[in-house]
Amino acid sequence: MTADSLTKALAAAEIHCVERGEKLTPVRKRVLELVLEADGPVKAYDLLEALKPGPGSAKPPTVYRALDFLMTAGLVHKVEALNAFVGCSHAHDDGGAELFICSTCGSVEERHGAPEPINAPAGFMIQRSVVEHFGQCANCRPA
Repeated sequence: MTADSLTKALAAAEIHCVERGEKLTPVRKRVLELVLEADGPVKAYDLLEALKPGPGSAKPPTVYRALDFLMTAGLVHKVEALNAFVGCSHAHDDGGAELFICSTCGSVEERHGAPEPINAPAGFMIQRSVVEHFGQCANCRPA
C-alpha cells in the first residue's frame, strides 16, 4: 500500500467510525495502520511486537481489543484458518466477505460476499460472516 493510499484509508476509517458513533482511538488507528501496511495476513503477536517500541508498550489484551473493535467496525477481517488479520478493502454493511487464500504464497484477496446465506437457520441473526476459499492465486498456479 502506498503512503497516499494508506493516508486515504485511515481517513476513510476515521469517517466510518464517526458515522457509526464510535471513536478510532490512537491505538486502534495504529493497529489498523499496521494491518494495512502488512504485505499479507498479520498475526496479533506481530502487531504487538510492532507496538512495543516506546513508553507504555501495548499488552496482548490491548491489541486484541483493538482488533475486535476493527473487526466489528468492518475495517479488518480475521482469516480464521491462519489466525491472522487483513485490512478490509470496502464496507460490508450489505453482506459478508469472501477471502481467497493462496496456499502457495499466502496472499489473501477479498471479495464481497452474498448479502445473506441462502441456508441460514430460521431466526438466526448473523453478526459477522467471512467465507474462506483456499487454492492457488494466478501468480502461483502452474501454467
